[in-house]
Amino acid sequence: MKNMKIEAAAQAIFTVCAFLSVIAVASITLYMIANGVPALFKVGIKELLFSTVWKPTAAEPSFGILYIILTSVIGTAMAILIGVPIALLTAVFLAEVAPKWLAAFVRPAVELLAGIPSVIYGLLGMMILNPLMYRWELRLFHDSDTHRFTGGSNLLSAVLVLAVMILPTVVSISEAALRAVPQELKSSSMALGASHVQTIFKVTIPAAKQGIITGIVLGVGRALGEAMAISMVSGNGVNFPLPFASVRFLTTAIVSEMGYAGGVHRQVLFTIGLVLFVFILLVNIALNAVLRKGE
Repeated sequence: MKNMKIEAAAQAIFTVCAFLSVIAVASITLYMIANGVPALFKVGIKELLFSTVWKPTAAEPSFGILYIILTSVIGTAMAILIGVPIALLTAVFLAEVAPKWLAAFVRPAVELLAGIPSVIYGLLGMMILNPLMYRWELRLFHDSDTHRFTGGSNLLSAVLVLAVMILPTVVSISEAALRAVPQELKSSSMALGASHVQTIFKVTIPAAKQGIITGIVLGVGRALGEAMAISMVSGNGVNFPLPFASVRFLTTAIVSEMGYAGGVHRQVLFTIGLVLFVFILLVNIALNAVLRKGE
């Protein structure tokens, strides 16, 4: 009888927590819609989402965020293309290749990356990465009459910082997924004549696919939601997202201007937040679709 009461109480607590999570997500969604949609009607969907001119404080203000959207999409995609292969190979090394003593040394170092504050990544990027990028910029565009020099604060710097920041998330989750693969699968593969490397890439990684995809999507969420570090290294200019151009991401647009924005300008910043929210929602929908297909 006592155990039954404990189980009933635990079930009630779990149910309440689940409903609180759902209510929190629903509340955030409704709040973002209520505050982000009005600017779409005041400014116009075409001008807001497809215009490239961002001059919110001009005498005749313009609120085009197309370049900002493209910067977030392209910058995040580039960071994923750079960071995910490194993270996946690191996870394979820790789970399948490294001796225990070496894995015990490398794993805490990777996990430590997750605990470093974003502002530290930004400071390191400003002090180390931006000067390096500026030297490359001077070499590549020394004869150009049209290039606007950024001092190294550009899209490429932001992408490299984001690629480093997503590493611990993708590495940790991918390693856990790889370690969860049954040993029988690996032994069967090697018994059929496959080498250790062939077993890793033909058996272990495909078997851990769902966990790896989960880690990648969480990494995408980290990249899309990052603001402080990239605002310090990206230059914060609204331009087409070329590698050596000063750019502004969706998150940095909100952080940079929310403190002094008012009226329609402030409403547009909420619309930018709504666009970012929709991006993350689409990523999660894509994840669920991929996982259901895998099952």
